[in-house]
Amino acid sequence: MAALSSKVAIITGASSGIGRATAKLFAREGARLILSGRRRTALDQLVAEIEAEGGEAFAIDGDVRDEIHAQSLVEAATEKFGGLDIAFNNAGTTGEMAPISDLSTAGWQETIETNLTSAFFGAKYQVPAMAARGRGSLIFTSSFVGHTAGMPNTSAYAAAKAGLVGLTQSLAAELGPKGIRVNAILPGGTDTPMSFTNAPGAGPEVLAFVEGLHALKRMAKPEEIARSVLYLASDASSFTTGTAMLVDGGVSINRT
Repeated sequence: MAALSSKVAIITGASSGIGRATAKLFAREGARLILSGRRRTALDQLVAEIEAEGGEAFAIDGDVRDEIHAQSLVEAATEKFGGLDIAFNNAGTTGEMAPISDLSTAGWQETIETNLTSAFFGAKYQVPAMAARGRGSLIFTSSFVGHTAGMPNTSAYAAAKAGLVGLTQSLAAELGPKGIRVNAILPGGTDTPMSFTNAPGAGPEVLAFVEGLHALKRMAKPEEIARSVLYLASDASSFTTGTAMLVDGGVSINRT
């Protein structure tokens, strides 16, 4: 039996990278999906691919910094598929990277709002829908940055991602009696469009440096991270809540 058979899931940041890979995997495991992203064309392509494989998905484009968008995703899950079981609040940005004295207030606010406030908006509307089912799995994408490692010029990103771990722990304690599990996934370097290694002007030396930070001496593929998200979403992790789950190729412990 598929791991997510008959489950309904919301995935944000679904148009590329980890979100896209997770959407494909969830669909193959039987989940019916509400997908969020900013790029309508990419979302439509993803829905077409899922439907071609026999899955069910519906896309709503929008900005996760918009509270109304968060509400609309839950309303769509309820109206189209009858409720909500899983939410993968994955959308995020590295944001403005600069020494703290040069970091703009606008850059700070955009990074915090995209990574952290969006998670609050998501949970605010997702939790009641899950509570109506009597159970659920809420998952956030945090990072080892700001949790097990400090990196220069990433203060806004690190603060936002560390905030997600705190949010995870608080909500896990708050929602456990309702049967709702809350966890964060902390990926290492992953080959996605948002990766430092794919930034304009990043040469092979950047890739080599990032790979070398990891104990496994490579970056992750989005599909590898997606498999860990599947674990947290499924009943395989039925006694797992409040965790900051490192899926980081050993970057947190490596000193070689």
